Amino acid sequence: MFTGIIEELGEVLAWDRTADAARITVRGPLAVGDAKHGDSISVSGVCLTVVEQGPDWFTADVMAQTIAVSALRDPAPGSRVNLERAARVGDRLGGHIVQGHVDGTAELLRVTEGEAWRVLRFSLVPGIAALVVDKGSIAVDGVSLTVSAVGDDWFEVSLIPETLAATTLGERVVGDLVNVETDILARHVQRMLRLGAHETAADQTQTATTTVGSHS
Repeated sequence: MFTGIIEELGEVLAWDRTADAARITVRGPLAVGDAKHGDSISVSGVCLTVVEQGPDWFTADVMAQTIAVSALRDPAPGSRVNLERAARVGDRLGGHIVQGHVDGTAELLRVTEGEAWRVLRFSLVPGIAALVVDKGSIAVDGVSLTVSAVGDDWFEVSLIPETLAATTLGERVVGDLVNVETDILARHVQRMLRLGAHETAADQTQTATTTVGSHS
């Protein structure tokens, strides 16, 4: 479990692709400082497990499913990533609850510069559009953000200078893909509503069948 408050900008050292998976090595002195084998580290919003480590680097396996649904597909050595260690129980929750299980990717559509901020507009695919609301929480490349505006097929976030400097979002240009994780609470509500609708329909069908049978 993470909070979406990025602790460190890491550097990809290697990306070794196999037929149905990959292994990534990342330099991150802070992230690996107290890490142990099997610990979780969020890499630009993707929860990965430490399988090897050194004084300032760690290696993790990336499953085919993760490669398919995230922007972590073929990072070049030297590219930067957002790093966050798993939250400790009892820590302040500075952002929001982030699992590191991305829903998919979004494309940066537009960048609007302000005097002391930058507004980024991203695409929004139909499958997750209902989970993104104005003033709601969203994680973009692992960064906990507040949705500042939303449309049917896009959403915007407004970034302060600290976020631009401390994360990779300050480097993003139009056309870039980012990882998106919606609020877990919204996903649970959507699931409950869907199952509730199915159960209501099933109950109505059962009632109708029973009523017809009682008059036959």
